[in-house]
Amino acid sequence: MKRLFSIGVALCAMTVGAWASDDVITYETSDTFDDVTFALENAIIGQGLVIDSVSHTGEMLERTKADVGSDITLFTEAQVFSFCSANLSRKVMEADFMNIRFCPYDIFVYVRPDAPDTTVVGFRTFPEGAMKEVEALLDEIAQSAVDGF
Repeated sequence: MKRLFSIGVALCAMTVGAWASDDVITYETSDTFDDVTFALENAIIGQGLVIDSVSHTGEMLERTKADVGSDITLFTEAQVFSFCSANLSRKVMEADFMNIRFCPYDIFVYVRPDAPDTTVVGFRTFPEGAMKEVEALLDEIAQSAVDGF
């Protein structure tokens, strides 16, 4: 994984770092899961967007681990926030109607048992072209969440 630091993130005392790979961008912070999810909700709403759903992925995986024959706790906390932008979605779908496959947009937040003092916020990357504007929006929202406003 390639380690990236933006000036704002590197200077933020709460943020541990930022990583990017070919398909995901993540940011880490020492802020609590609750503080980060609160900041994320506010960042999404602050963009004039509506959260369509919050998937409680960590709770589901923990609740069902024995049912699927596992005893591994993957996350102590994990949620995925789904939302869309009417303006931006229309713009990217007018550029290529098959961009519908990326909507709604998701940002995940998690804490792992092996790193209980680190909250991770991230999202998947998008292909070159119109979808990079969506990626920039998700990046702005994710960074707002780890910066705590």
